[in-house]
Amino acid sequence: MVKMVQKLIERLERKDWPEILAIQTTALRAIADYMRLNDIPQVMPILLSPITDPLSHSVFDAEIEYYKQRLQLTKSITVHKPLMLMGALSSFFCMSPNIRLEKEEKQHSRRHLVEFTQVEMEFKEYDKYKFMEFVEGLVKFVIMRVKEECKDELKKLGRNLSYPKERFPVYESSDLEKLHGVDFDDKLSKLSDKPFWILSFKREFYDKEDKQVKGYYHNYDLIWPEGFGEALSGGEREHKYEDVIRKMKERKMDMTPYEAYLEILRSGKVPSTAGGGLGIERLIRFLTGKVDIDQITMFPRKPGQEMLM
Repeated sequence: MVKMVQKLIERLERKDWPEILAIQTTALRAIADYMRLNDIPQVMPILLSPITDPLSHSVFDAEIEYYKQRLQLTKSITVHKPLMLMGALSSFFCMSPNIRLEKEEKQHSRRHLVEFTQVEMEFKEYDKYKFMEFVEGLVKFVIMRVKEECKDELKKLGRNLSYPKERFPVYESSDLEKLHGVDFDDKLSKLSDKPFWILSFKREFYDKEDKQVKGYYHNYDLIWPEGFGEALSGGEREHKYEDVIRKMKERKMDMTPYEAYLEILRSGKVPSTAGGGLGIERLIRFLTGKVDIDQITMFPRKPGQEMLM
């Protein structure tokens, strides 16, 4: 315990916190400014719900009981987002805290935390390309603002942050897997000098599957270059009751917790939407050039790691 406490003290006394936090503050302000310039309203996050994102990989559930109701801490608000656009709203963003109790094998990935924040965005009647264009504008806006306002901080951190002028390259996941194998996203990230998109992953039930081409999904990941890996995950959403039911059955999901959600879908009032979540800590790791995401969080929050504070 004494050694672990000493390591924590050393972490908290690090000399680079002013530079890291100056860049983080500038990036967060830039995100808010970009949303304001594009008339995107901000909604408040959802922290507890009977349902949350089931995810396409296994994690431990973080649950509590409140007046005999089982509630989950939010893994992401993706299930809720299309429902928020049933009325007059055409878009929104949210600074959404997430708790994902990842398995300990993710401890050495350098980009996973069990507690993190995403900029969640959702747009009514957007397709994937329109959403991708919006996100590219956001990313370029943030990078430019950080380069302009944090020159001294970047220099002290030894970070040469480049500005991507062109549109981000777009790849199909099936093509990349043939070229690079299963870990194609990480391998291409290490080879790239600018952010890029990868299309079509078989994931959660809510990502839209092509009506004509079975097994092709209208979803996407944004990948940071220089080996920093995944930045954003998102997709066009399944909003029709029969499609969601079919995909839940294919995934052998327990539909009982989703009864209210499915009834809302059955009403036919949920619009077609597209969106995604941009990881804040992963963004700051990229902007600062830190090797490990744990270097930009004051208190350790890595999978499988003991939390002292």
